[in-house]
Amino acid sequence: MTAPDAARNGTSPNAATRIVTVTPNPAIDMTYTVHGITEGASHRVPTPISRAGGKGLNVARVVHQVGHPVLAIAPTGGAAGQTLAAELWTSGVPHALVSVAAETRRSIALVDTLAGETSIFNEEGQALLPDDWRSLTAAVVKALHGDDGEGPAAVLVGSGSLPPDAPADFYPSLVKLAHDAGIPAIIDTSGPGIITAAQAGADVLKPNHHELAEATGEPGVEAAALSLIAMGARTVLVSAGADGMLAFDHAAPGGYWSARLPGPLSGNPTGAGDAGVAAAAVALAEGITEPREILRRATAWSAAAVLMPAAGEISPRCQELEEQLIVTWKETR
Repeated sequence: MTAPDAARNGTSPNAATRIVTVTPNPAIDMTYTVHGITEGASHRVPTPISRAGGKGLNVARVVHQVGHPVLAIAPTGGAAGQTLAAELWTSGVPHALVSVAAETRRSIALVDTLAGETSIFNEEGQALLPDDWRSLTAAVVKALHGDDGEGPAAVLVGSGSLPPDAPADFYPSLVKLAHDAGIPAIIDTSGPGIITAAQAGADVLKPNHHELAEATGEPGVEAAALSLIAMGARTVLVSAGADGMLAFDHAAPGGYWSARLPGPLSGNPTGAGDAGVAAAAVALAEGITEPREILRRATAWSAAAVLMPAAGEISPRCQELEEQLIVTWKETR
C-alpha cells in the first residue's frame, strides 16, 4: 500500500503531512446519555453533547486531537449549518465549508449506560444542487494542491453517507483526484459507494462487517473483503465489533491480519470506525505503509474512541490499548 506515483510530481510521500477530509453529508451530532430506557416513557436526561459531526468531521477531530495537520471540508446550509460552522470554530478544527441551500441534517445518539447499548438516529439529509457538488469538488482540488496557502496534502479521506440524488461517481472522483495529486485515498462509506470506490482503486476502504456484506452480497467477511481487493482496492480494513479489526491487502492474497483486544470494552461505539480511519490516515501521512502496523494503530484508536462520551475523540489510554492487542496472521480458506 503506497502513495500512487508520488514521484511523478517531484515530491516524496512525506513532503507534506496535511490530511484532508471530505464529509459530503455532515450533521449536527446530538449525544444523549440515559441510565436505562423504558419504551413509551418519559426520561429526564443531562444536557446532550452537541457538536459538528458526520464521519469525515469525526475523522478530522481525532486527527486534530493528536496534533496532526488536518483540513475538514464539508457543505453546510441553513440554521443547522450555521450552528455546525460555529461549533467548528470553537473546537479549533481547521475547516473549509462550502455554503449550500440545503439545510444541514441532524443525528441523535442515545447512550443507554444501564443496558450498555447505543441507538443512533440519522436524518437522511437534503439533496445538493449540481453547482453545490461542483463547488465541493473545487474546494477539494484547492486543498489537495495547497492553493489555500497551507501546502499540498498527504492523504485524502472521503467519509460518510451521501445525501439524496448525489452523483454516483462522487467517491470514485475523490480517489481520482487524490491519485492525480500523487497521494493515497481512504474511503469509508456504505452501499454502492464501497463498490465504486474499490473499482476506482481506493488505497484503503474501511467498511464494518455489516456494510461489507450488504455492499458485496457476500455473507462471509473473507470472501467479501477479497472481492473488493479483486475489484481494485489496495487494502481493506474491516471493523468486526468485539472481534476487533481485520486487514486484507492486495500484496498478500493468501491471508489477512487480525487485531483484537483480550476482551470487549464498555462505552459508546459511535465514532469508533472514524477513529480507525483517522489512525490509518495519520499512519499513511507519516510514511507508514505496512498493513499490519496500520491495523494495530487503527484498532487501538477505535477502541480508545469507545471509551469517550461522544464521537470524534480518543482516550489517553490509546497506547495502553495498543500494547494489549492480540495481532495474528490468518490464512484465507
